[in-house]
Amino acid sequence: MSTPITRPDEKAPSRGFWALRDIPTLGWLLLVVVAVIAAPWLPAPRWLMIHLLLLGGITHAILVWSQYFSYALLRSSVTVAERRRQSLRLGLANGGAALVIAGVLAPVWAVTVVGAAALVAGVLWHGASLYARSRRSMPGRFGRTIRYYIAAAAILPIGAGLGAWLATDHAAHNLVLAHALLNVLGWIGLTVAGTLVTLWPTILRTRADERAAIGAARALPVLAAAVLVAAAGAAAAVLPVLAVGLAGYVGGLAIVGVSLWRAARQAPPHTFAALSVAAAFVWWVGCVAWLVVGAVVAFLDGAGFAQLEALVERIVPFLAAGFAAQVLVGALSYLIPVVVGGGPTPVRVGTAAFDRAGALRIATANAALVVCALPVSELMRAVASVLYVAAMASFLLLMLLGMRAQGRAKRSGARLTSFGHGPIAPEGDKPHRAGQAVAGLLAVVLAMAVCVAADPASLGGTAPAAAAANAPVKVVKVTAAGYRFSPSTIQVPAGTRLKIELTNADPSMVHDLVFANGVSGSRLAPGASETIDVGVITADLQGWCSIVGHRQLGMTMRITATGATAGGMPGMDHGTAGIPGMDHAAGGIDLSAAPGQGFRPYDAALPPLAPASGPVTRRVTMTVTDKKVEVAPGVTQTLWLYNGTAPGPVLHGRVGDTFVVTLVNKSDMGHSIDFHAGEVAPDAAMRTIPPGASLTYTFTAKRSGIWMYHCSTMPMTAHIASGMYGAVVIEPKDLPPVGESYVLVQAEYYLGARDGGSVDTAKIAAGTPDLVVFNGYANQYDHAPLTATAGQRVRIWVLDAGIDRSTSFHVVGGQFDTVWSEGRYLVDRAKDTGSQALGLMPAQGGFVELTFPEPGHYPFVSHFMVDAERGADGVFDVK
Repeated sequence: MSTPITRPDEKAPSRGFWALRDIPTLGWLLLVVVAVIAAPWLPAPRWLMIHLLLLGGITHAILVWSQYFSYALLRSSVTVAERRRQSLRLGLANGGAALVIAGVLAPVWAVTVVGAAALVAGVLWHGASLYARSRRSMPGRFGRTIRYYIAAAAILPIGAGLGAWLATDHAAHNLVLAHALLNVLGWIGLTVAGTLVTLWPTILRTRADERAAIGAARALPVLAAAVLVAAAGAAAAVLPVLAVGLAGYVGGLAIVGVSLWRAARQAPPHTFAALSVAAAFVWWVGCVAWLVVGAVVAFLDGAGFAQLEALVERIVPFLAAGFAAQVLVGALSYLIPVVVGGGPTPVRVGTAAFDRAGALRIATANAALVVCALPVSELMRAVASVLYVAAMASFLLLMLLGMRAQGRAKRSGARLTSFGHGPIAPEGDKPHRAGQAVAGLLAVVLAMAVCVAADPASLGGTAPAAAAANAPVKVVKVTAAGYRFSPSTIQVPAGTRLKIELTNADPSMVHDLVFANGVSGSRLAPGASETIDVGVITADLQGWCSIVGHRQLGMTMRITATGATAGGMPGMDHGTAGIPGMDHAAGGIDLSAAPGQGFRPYDAALPPLAPASGPVTRRVTMTVTDKKVEVAPGVTQTLWLYNGTAPGPVLHGRVGDTFVVTLVNKSDMGHSIDFHAGEVAPDAAMRTIPPGASLTYTFTAKRSGIWMYHCSTMPMTAHIASGMYGAVVIEPKDLPPVGESYVLVQAEYYLGARDGGSVDTAKIAAGTPDLVVFNGYANQYDHAPLTATAGQRVRIWVLDAGIDRSTSFHVVGGQFDTVWSEGRYLVDRAKDTGSQALGLMPAQGGFVELTFPEPGHYPFVSHFMVDAERGADGVFDVK
């Protein structure tokens, strides 16, 4: 047996007051539509749209209509003073919401905090007024539902506080879920649950279930406690607690839903308002249940909180669009004509306007949402989103038309029987509703068919989307500092969703991280952090800092998909060919990555010569072989080598020493050798010998210097660029001893295929080296620094082997007091002068000396900076 309910429209005081106070809600909704249209040009568009709707529009509507219902249900009337206070509360809350959004987007945390404080103050004031009114009044049968509004107002400050803390970028990422649960399920959810107990039967024009008040009283503590438990579980990242809280919330909704179902059985929903609210309730329960299942699965799989975070990112838009937006539009479609009033006929005129094409709009919006929830292509999801927005935004136009028509009806005082064209059908007998619903469904289906026809690959989008939804999640913490990401190489099992928690640990520089698949993070100030969802990794993927010049300085990252097969998602391939700026010709090699297994740095140390009473004959055998070697992290080339290394072995002697060199060719082509350190006729000594042959090359070192040797077989450029070069150090007389002595030979690589390819002669002709290196490997002395001792003199012999690039050798943080170049001292143990760089053309050499003043790390580079960024870079580790 059901009993009558006191309807809000029968007792609502000052209806024009409430209608005017809700105008900002419509403004917020209009901003949401604008944000949707301008999304491609907006920062964080999804965050902005959700917060414009929930923090702006929904919050304002709650502040207005919960007060409206409180007066009706508590059978009290609004005073002039209360109207003023209500206006102040609304101004405080709306201003606070605007500041929060502006502060986050700016980003200026102080503005965000001020906005959050204003919003919280407005809501607490709102809750206090409701509590005071409930204490003064004699509530009717449903008066206790006001407690839902009071509980919601008590929960919002917690959620808003978490939101302000999250804006600092220092808060733990699991607090995002706690923030969302408190605000969406607490502030909005509790308000909606309490309102529907009375509003739902009113919309249906029926009597409330006789047990509805009892059910509402039982459901409130369940729902409120469940929200708090779930939020605590999220904040602590304890999945079982979170799951229990969410399950309790579903149980509370079920208690409320029983009375709603009984009312709907008496008067099935058929108006737009009723259908929209019903659809919103279904999305509400469905999304929370989806979260319950996700939390349980994540716990049982041992995947951790990160997997649930990915699911939350998918669900929150549906809570906003399916639940919050539809319940707001549905409720306003009923309430606005009622509060505008004017008598039965004007109200019917307004209601008819709001109800136009109601079934069409409901079917289109919800079918489009279902498409977005399915694993479809991005094209289909984008088209479905447009259909949803069009169906929902039509409310704004119909509202203007309805209010205008209702106003005319009120002014005329006539008993109008029509709105626009055709008669107003009696409630419950609207024609063509089934046809409209079918038309809405067909519109969505047709749009999806057009997507497939325009882009057959749309059907292929199903697999990646499904994989993203169900893939295991791997979370990796990455720091950005010193123009490097650490770690710079991440191995991920193919088919795993990768999330990177990036922190900018650089004390002064802004950094970001973007990927070749189009995923990009935001620019992070020093100390800031964010989580970047890279997506499901199906093949190797390159990433880099997009700040100008940072990528060229080596700020790159490589994601390696272990166990990957051919194919993969668009933008994620086995390598980087075809991605602008990411093939080796463009320099997209991660020089900061760790060298491969078996890496051994070229020994740059030059041991002192043994004492000798006179000239010494030095015999050496140099064997030529072909060998696939790593020249940079992850990059191998097939080189032609003297004694298995590039550069070849350093020959070391004094003026007057004789070198007897036996050249053995074990390669599969002809090769030769040319020693600049000797004076001999090239005809015999430098001749090309075929595979399997050998020759003896003898010369006497008559002049000091660091001399180049190389293969002189044509094309000479290709042979030298393939590793056939080296240095001969002939010490000047009376060269003083030093603490440490090193040899650095600069050379270039013109890469072929990255996995064992041969030199690319077209790049040689174009003069576009991929790598410029010291001693044969890009940045190898970043990974294995050369050592020195503070206060001890260090001598560095430098040879530019070319083939094309000059060098300007420089040690960062050091000054040379001795510079010897091509047979002469430019500076010799100077006391009050010095040099900053040793400039050499190809095939020129010299040495520099310096003393490091204090311990630290001193980079050395070619100050042709583009070459330093190509790999001519290393570090002295000074103890």
